[in-house]
Amino acid sequence: MDVVASFPPEPEVPPSQCASGHPPVRYEDISQDGRVKPLALPPALGAIVWQQSVRASAALTRLQHEGVVPILTRFVIEGGQGPVSVRRPLSAQGCYQLAHTVDERGVVDRIMLNMWLRLAAPLGRTHGPPPPRAGELVGVGRVFGEHVFTRAFAPPAQRKVLRLDVPGLPPVPPDRYLWRPPAEMLLLPPAARPLDAAPAPDPVVHVFGLTHTDSNQHVNSLVYPRLFEEAVLRRLAAHGRASALLARFAEVGYRKPCFVGDHVRILVRAFEDAEGVGAVGVFVPEADLGARPYCYLRMRLG
Repeated sequence: MDVVASFPPEPEVPPSQCASGHPPVRYEDISQDGRVKPLALPPALGAIVWQQSVRASAALTRLQHEGVVPILTRFVIEGGQGPVSVRRPLSAQGCYQLAHTVDERGVVDRIMLNMWLRLAAPLGRTHGPPPPRAGELVGVGRVFGEHVFTRAFAPPAQRKVLRLDVPGLPPVPPDRYLWRPPAEMLLLPPAARPLDAAPAPDPVVHVFGLTHTDSNQHVNSLVYPRLFEEAVLRRLAAHGRASALLARFAEVGYRKPCFVGDHVRILVRAFEDAEGVGAVGVFVPEADLGARPYCYLRMRLG
């Protein structure tokens, strides 16, 4: 399966599950060539879809008050066109969907909350003469967030959620979602030529501190793809590739969070094909590189 093929299609949902807005652009969100950095896009998913639409649902709010919360399990982030100016806000449109997954027997095994967001901006430049077609609205990226409902603070045996038992929601959302094991992210595109025989340790040992965390009391979800992009650039440089690259697609599958004080390594396997260069990899404990990963990633750069 190619990396780009794994962006889930946006569903048709009621207007009450949709939202739009104009998230601001920070100076550091736009690279020197005028493209919006893909890793700058996910915060808009929370500001637009989560804050405006999910939190407006009394039923979903009641679920959270009862200790049933959606836990992020996967991000898919895709970059778009440019150049754009930091002086103009983005335009965003998104939605959420409740769904379920089934096991090999066809039995419900997860209840999902999934979110999509598309972002656009007018062509422009922060400095210098305007580009061709200045002012034309173009897509600058899109984001998908996959969440599994769980009783996060219950004993382990009681955390799994197979029904939503609150008024206003179906016990099992009728839409079915295809669950993809995170380990699939380590598969290379069919026509790819591996630059590494297998994932190999990046030389940097990452020590997590408070700067890497958020209010959920663990390392923030966007720290992993940010550090991974840096590791991929180091690996590509070791293979003699240019470093004037920006992530154009990133997918992260989260298995277990990291915390303050954890020492981790990134295992990276770079590849190239007709579309350019990319890499797959994992975050693992520095003391045991063969341990089950904290998370899985794959990324394209261009």
